Amino acid sequence: MDIALWILAGASVLLGLAGLLLPLLPGTPLLLGGLWLAAWLGDYTQVSVSVLLVLTLMAALAWPVDYLAALIGVRRAGASGQAVAGAGAGAVLGLFGGLPGLLLGPIAGAMTGEWVAKRDRAQAARAGFAAGLGFLIAAVVKLGIGLSMVLVFGVAYLV
Repeated sequence: MDIALWILAGASVLLGLAGLLLPLLPGTPLLLGGLWLAAWLGDYTQVSVSVLLVLTLMAALAWPVDYLAALIGVRRAGASGQAVAGAGAGAVLGLFGGLPGLLLGPIAGAMTGEWVAKRDRAQAARAGFAAGLGFLIAAVVKLGIGLSMVLVFGVAYLV
């Protein structure tokens, strides 16, 4: 049974890391859950509860990164509320288009939102660029936090 739980913990960590880049997978909870399960399997001897609390704090910081990056990026470009909503809708619809859809969905959504708000093409292009850039920055930040969580866990486990 322990082997199956270790496999589950490892799969959860890997899916969690993938979920940091794929919007519909709950990456942060999966990653944290897998690390917590691995610590539990070790009876919290290698990885203490205090280390897990630090990992939980890191996970809590990673969770809102998508929303903040999109909001800050699109708002800094002077976009409307419709562009922000369009970027979110485009991100969800983009899931069905694979990796290109994940990148292009928020851009197309933000641009469509600007057109609905009766903005000109230049403003729509700025909003779309900001949405795409915000998505990429958020992905890099979340992946950095996730890899840092795995590193902190690994150091605690080995030391």
